[in-house]
Amino acid sequence: MDRAKLTAILPAGNEEKNIAACMESVAFADEILVVVDAASTDGTEAIARAQGARVLVHEYINSAAQKNWAIPQATHPWVLIVDSDERVTPELKEDILEILRNDGPADGYYIHRINHFAGQRITGCGWQRDKVLRLFRRDRGRYEEKHVHADVVSRDDKPLVTSHLQGKFLHHTFESFGQYLKKHGRYAAWAGEDRAVNSGPVGLKELAVRPLLRFLRQYVMFGGYRDGVAGFMICWMAAHSVFLKYAHVWEKQRELQKAQRSDGE
Repeated sequence: MDRAKLTAILPAGNEEKNIAACMESVAFADEILVVVDAASTDGTEAIARAQGARVLVHEYINSAAQKNWAIPQATHPWVLIVDSDERVTPELKEDILEILRNDGPADGYYIHRINHFAGQRITGCGWQRDKVLRLFRRDRGRYEEKHVHADVVSRDDKPLVTSHLQGKFLHHTFESFGQYLKKHGRYAAWAGEDRAVNSGPVGLKELAVRPLLRFLRQYVMFGGYRDGVAGFMICWMAAHSVFLKYAHVWEKQRELQKAQRSDGE
């Protein structure tokens, strides 16, 4: 049956353990474009080439910038962004093919994710609400210029018409607590950089109260307690990330104040 064509874009850096399975899950795409972080040192690029992907190597600045660079490289009018630790389920594949057969009608589609932490499926912590806009028309969507948690927005003044798919991604977020901890600090620092641009003065409210509220919201309101030890760890680290984010903002504000005093002397 005739349908619109699709490029699956897979950003990858040191993902030799994941890239083959990820590519297999998007084998229905008309083109698989693997964008390898130039700093990668493992066999990600070789594996992707051996499995027939079109491979491009590009310097990684942040996730949004990498994807915004990759989107115009896509050959086909629809793009599906899939991270290496995600898998397209058979149900999601059928949903995507149906959208392509109809060439829409929306410009972009949100996809919910079934998240796993250290091999355990997480049913609470707010992760059950997780959704990402990953299927969209190449010429209509781009990522916000943010270090972390950037959303897909319209490339022009015309609103991006969006909808939701029923099929879901499988998302194997972290294989271990150590891997989570390593990424946690880096993302908190980036979030602090994003927030420092528009944040008001940071005090005890941001450093003490906001982290506590984050923990209570994810652990109690969003059911993190249902996921046992893993749920407690996820919620506690989420609270800690809020603390780190505002600590970075506080530090940057102090640096700016010192620079302003120096300029005034």
